[in-house]
Order: sequence, then structure tokens, then C-alpha cells
Amino acid sequence: MTERTIKIPGPDHPITIERNEKRVIVTVGGRVIADTRNALTLRESKYPPVQYIPRQDVNMAALARSATQTFCPYKGDAAYFSIPAGGERSTDAIWTYEAPYEAVAEIKNHLAFYPDRVDAIEEQAA
Repeated sequence: MTERTIKIPGPDHPITIERNEKRVIVTVGGRVIADTRNALTLRESKYPPVQYIPRQDVNMAALARSATQTFCPYKGDAAYFSIPAGGERSTDAIWTYEAPYEAVAEIKNHLAFYPDRVDAIEEQAA
């Protein structure tokens, strides 16, 4: 087994997490999959911002856990979910860090959606 390196966010690879004041709605196949006023916006280095939505605000019954797993040296092991209603396009559409590293502990119990694997991730004014 290969040893995994844990990296801490810093000036060369910043990560910030802040509460999103807007309502965030995720839809797939004309169905609302997530609807929250408690999303967290994670900004990492030069990547686009990502909305992390609390599990309690996601229709978990509409998801199917995937066997896919990945590793991020800054956040930890990611697990994935697919959205069967979205068909093949929505395979592994969602990732989550169920035991994130301390530097990003706030995203525990939150899910993030790939924008190109859902119909929309809409932010509405509060």
C-alpha cells in the first residue's frame, strides 16, 4: 500500500471555506436533488468555487452510493454518489469527504456536485 502524504493548505495552495448566504438548489432530470440555505463555498487554489451542501438538505433517497473513491492530499478520501434519474451523465455526480482532514473539517457531512453532471446548480439571493 502506498503511503499517502497529507498536505496543509497555505500560500502556495490556499483553501478557504465560508458560508454561502444564498439559497443553493441542485436539479437533475427536472427534480430538485438539493435545496439549502446552509451551503459552504470552498475555494481552493485556482479551481472554481465549489458549493458543499449539508446532507440533511439533499434528497439522499435519489442517490446511489458508488464504488468510486479518490484521494486529495489536502482534504482526504472522497466517496461518490450517482444520481440514477440523471442517467449515465450523472454517474459519480457527487463527492463527499466523510472524514476530512482537520484543515477542512467544516465540509464533513456535506456533498458537492459536478456542474456538468447535473442540470443546474442555482444560487438565489437570500
